[in-house]
Amino acid sequence: MLTKENPAPKAPEMEITVTGAEAVILSLLAENVETIFGYPGGAIMPVYDALYDYADQLNHILVRHEQGAIHAAQGYARVSGKVGVCLATSGPGATNLITGLADAKADSTPVVCITGQVASSLLGTDAFQEADVISITSAVTKWNLQVTQASDIPAAISKAFYLAQSGRPGPVLIDITKDAQFAKTPFRYAPCKQVAYYAPKPPLDQQAVACAAALINSSRKPLILAGQGIHLAGAHQELLDLATKADIPVATTLLGLSAIPTEHPLNVGLLGMHGNYAPNLKTNEADLIIAVGMRFDDRVTGRVDTYARQASIIHIDLDPAEINKIIKADVALVADAREALAALTRLVFKNEHPEWLQEFRDCMDQEFEKVVRHDLFPADDREITMGEVLRLVNELAEEDSVLVTDVGQHQMVASRYFNFRSLNSNITSGGLGTMGFALPAAIGAKAGRPLAQVVAVIGDGGFQMNIQELGTIMQTGIAVKVIILNNNFLGMVRQWQQLFFEKRYSSVEMENPDFVKITQGYGISARKVVQRSALAETMRAVLSSQQPEVLEVVVGREDNVFPMIPTGACVSEVRLE
Repeated sequence: MLTKENPAPKAPEMEITVTGAEAVILSLLAENVETIFGYPGGAIMPVYDALYDYADQLNHILVRHEQGAIHAAQGYARVSGKVGVCLATSGPGATNLITGLADAKADSTPVVCITGQVASSLLGTDAFQEADVISITSAVTKWNLQVTQASDIPAAISKAFYLAQSGRPGPVLIDITKDAQFAKTPFRYAPCKQVAYYAPKPPLDQQAVACAAALINSSRKPLILAGQGIHLAGAHQELLDLATKADIPVATTLLGLSAIPTEHPLNVGLLGMHGNYAPNLKTNEADLIIAVGMRFDDRVTGRVDTYARQASIIHIDLDPAEINKIIKADVALVADAREALAALTRLVFKNEHPEWLQEFRDCMDQEFEKVVRHDLFPADDREITMGEVLRLVNELAEEDSVLVTDVGQHQMVASRYFNFRSLNSNITSGGLGTMGFALPAAIGAKAGRPLAQVVAVIGDGGFQMNIQELGTIMQTGIAVKVIILNNNFLGMVRQWQQLFFEKRYSSVEMENPDFVKITQGYGISARKVVQRSALAETMRAVLSSQQPEVLEVVVGREDNVFPMIPTGACVSEVRLE
C-alpha cells in the first residue's frame, strides 16, 4: 500500500527508451500521482497495457461510466488539493467526459484527462469511435492538446499538470493517438515551471492593498464574502486573521463553505438563493463588501442593479476576467487570496463592530424561529424532514467528516445545516449544478482522504443519474456513506412550479425503483427508513459501520426549502416562507 512512508517510486532519472503508452505512466509517476480513475477502450488500450506493469505504483479505480471517472477525479482533487486524473478511450468515452469537464471548469477544479484517439493516419476520416475531441472540449477546458508523436507525450503531460493547478485551476485534456501510444521514444521528464505569456500569479499591488485597508478601517458595516478561492489559495487562516482582527462578519458562497468553521462566531452563514436570511438581507445594508475568491454569481447577487448599491466593493480574485465582470469594484486586487489577505491584515486596525454583528444575530434568531426550528425539530405529525436528517448526521458523524452533495433541495438543506468542522470538507457541484455528481465524487473524495468519513447526501433523482457507480463501490470496497433523501419528486423544480407556476406539476413526480434491493444487488449494505422512530438508531448504525452503506430516508413529499430569493428579486427580498 502506498503511504507517506512508502511513496510511489519516482520515474527514472536517466533517459530510457519506452513506448508512448509507458511514457504516459512514467509521466504520471513523475507528477507523484497515486490514484487515477478510468474506463478502458480500444484507443486507450496501450496505456492500460502499460499500466498493468505499474499496478503496484498507481492505484487505478475502474468506474462504470466515464462521467463517473471525471466526477470522482473532481472529488479527489477537491479534498486532497492535488490534481485529479482520469483516463478514457476515444469517441463516446471522451465525449462522456464533457459534463465533468464543464463542471470542473465552472468550479475551478484541477483535473487532467487523458483520452485515447484513433491512429493519426485515420484522423478526419470518420473512423470507428473517432470524435474531434479537441474542438468539442475547447470551451470546457483550461487547455487541451492532441498528441500524435510519442516524443511529445512527457512535455504535454508536464504542461497539463502545471496549467491545471497553477493560477486559477481548471481541467485540461490531452488526446493521444493510438500510434503515438505504440511508438518508441526516449523518455526523460522535466516538470513544467512556466509557460510563455501565462502569468499564474501576478505581483501584489501594494497601493491597492493600502486603499483597501483604508476602506476597511473606515467602515462601520463591513462584510466579507468568502468563496472557493479561499480553498484554492489555502487562505483559511489568513481569512480568519483578517476577520478576527477587524471584527468582520464572514458569509460564504456555496463553494466557500468550510472556509470558516460553521460554529465560528464571525460566520454569519450561506449566501445565495437558498442561503441564510442574515447575509442576504444585510448585503444591501453593508457599507463595505470584501469579496474574496468569488465571482458574484447570479445566485448570490439576485438583481444586479439593486445589489449592494450603498456599499464600497473590494474584490480580490486571481483571475482578472472576474474583476468588474458583474459588480464594479472600487478597489480591485488581482492577486492570490492568501497573499492579499495577509497583506491587508497587516494594515487594518484592531476593531470591533458589536452593533453590526448583533444585527446578524437578530436575523439569525428570526430565521431560527420561522424556518430552522421546524426543519430540525419538526412536529411529530409531520413527515420526516431533510433538516432533521442533517441534524442527526451532525450529531453522529465523525469530527472530520466530508459532506458530498448532489444538486437540488437536499443540496441546499445539507449545505445550510451540515456542521463544517474541517477544511475542504464541502464537495458539491456549484457553478454547473450537475445532477449525478455526488455518488462518483464521494468515491473520489474517499480515495483522496481515506481516513475521513465521507457522507454523500443525494436526492432520489440525482442518485439514479449515476447509480451504476455502486458497482465501483462494490469492487473497491470504498466505505462511503450514502444518504438518499427520497421525496419521489424532482424537488427543486417542483418547489418552483408550486410557488411560481400555480402548482402545475409538470414532469417532476418520480416513480422510483426499490433502492434497497438495487444496492443489495451490488453487495452493499442498504437500509430504508420511513418512520421517524427508526431514524436515529438506523443513522447511528450506518455512520458507525466500517463498510460502505446506503440509507434511504423517505421525507416530506412537498416540503420546501426556505429562505428563498425568488428569481429576478433582489437579495433584500429574501423570503422566510
